[in-house]
This record gives sequence, C-alpha cells and structure tokens, in this order.
Amino acid sequence: MATTRSAHTVWEGSLTEGSGTVTFDSSAIGEQAVSWPSRAEEANGKTSPEELIAAAHSSCFSMALSHGLTGAGTPPTRLVTSADVTFQPGTGITGIHLTVEGTVPGLDEAAFTSAAEDAKANCPVSQALTGTTITLSAKLA
Repeated sequence: MATTRSAHTVWEGSLTEGSGTVTFDSSAIGEQAVSWPSRAEEANGKTSPEELIAAAHSSCFSMALSHGLTGAGTPPTRLVTSADVTFQPGTGITGIHLTVEGTVPGLDEAAFTSAAEDAKANCPVSQALTGTTITLSAKLA
C-alpha cells in the first residue's frame, strides 16, 4: 500500500528579506520557521530545507540498516545516525555525509560497514537524492 505524507510552506516577502513557516500536515507535529539567513548563514532557531532533508535521510537510513541487519540474522540493539547536508549558496546542495554508530551483537566491523553501505545505496531517501554525492562513515559502538 502506498502512502503519501504532506507538508506545506507559507512564504512572505523576497528571498533574502522574507520568511516562511513550514507546517507538517501529515503528522501534525507543528510548524517550523524558515528563512534565507537560517539556510545560508546561522540557523538561529529556524530550520532549512537541508535540515529537513538531513532528518529524512538519517531516519530512512536507520530504518533501512535495521531492516537489512535483522534480515541477515543480526538485529541491531541501537543505531545512532546523523546526516550532514552541505548547502552552498549559488550552487545548491553539494553533498550529504551519513555517520552511523551501531550496537549489533555478533557482527564484526567489516560486516557492519557492508550492511551500512547497502542501506546507504538502497534507502528510499538515498535513492531520491541520487543527484547528490552521499558519503558514509560507519563503526560499531
């Protein structure tokens, strides 16, 4: 069964002087302020499209890695994943770096790294972002 998740943004003003609010419609988790300075300079308590991509990517990757490890008979106890999305004004998103540390009983470092590489290549968010360079650092806790 396919699912669709929705969010919307209300933006007022020009790119550099204006601001907006992103609303998470599907989950009803609330609203987040967004502005050009929060995207291209300091966050100052506001989000950006890149932070939202980082959240989506880190959670999707974690689910994909957990699924792969479980399917291989070595379910993880804990996975901690971060995604760093780099944005260069005038150029766009220049890369994403995933970092994962896992607690996986019965698994060695090489097998964990291999599973993490597979999750990086196959999680739906990674696949949606194939036009971007995605790198990975993986280690066992």
